[in-house]
Amino acid sequence: MSQLSVDSVDKQSGSTLTLGGAGTTVQPHASATVSGFLPSSISTSGDDFQFNSGYGSTATAYGCRAWVNFNGTGTVAIRESGNVSSITDSGTGLYIVNFTTAMSDANYCPTSIGQQVSGVGNHGNLNINNIAGAPQSTNLKIITTVSNTPQDFEYANVAIFR
Repeated sequence: MSQLSVDSVDKQSGSTLTLGGAGTTVQPHASATVSGFLPSSISTSGDDFQFNSGYGSTATAYGCRAWVNFNGTGTVAIRESGNVSSITDSGTGLYIVNFTTAMSDANYCPTSIGQQVSGVGNHGNLNINNIAGAPQSTNLKIITTVSNTPQDFEYANVAIFR
């Protein structure tokens, strides 16, 4: 293993500085200050990612930690997702959204919307509540209803913010 220790690196205008190759991790010392790698509107504060997207100040970004768009009728099928490993069909209108990577705790903010049948204006409700089961760090139970009666939904969409 080779090691190069320097006090500073100055990049000349118009030149490229490449650190490491494919599959290499470049780790600055814990007390090092790293600057000039992000646009001025994007920054970090400790472990927080921050940016100014035109609101006049730079603030911590709270991102969507998981999301899924799935068909809850017949054989349940995920159309697209991020950080969702699978959907469990637990009965008519009852689903469990399983996270690929667990949340740090169950204190996240889930949001949802759904439609019972494509092309028909019967949106019903896609609920996240204790009737379906309390949120867990590894999954979220949801229930879809029309007129308070559990119904399978053709379009179910859930997003998790933390």
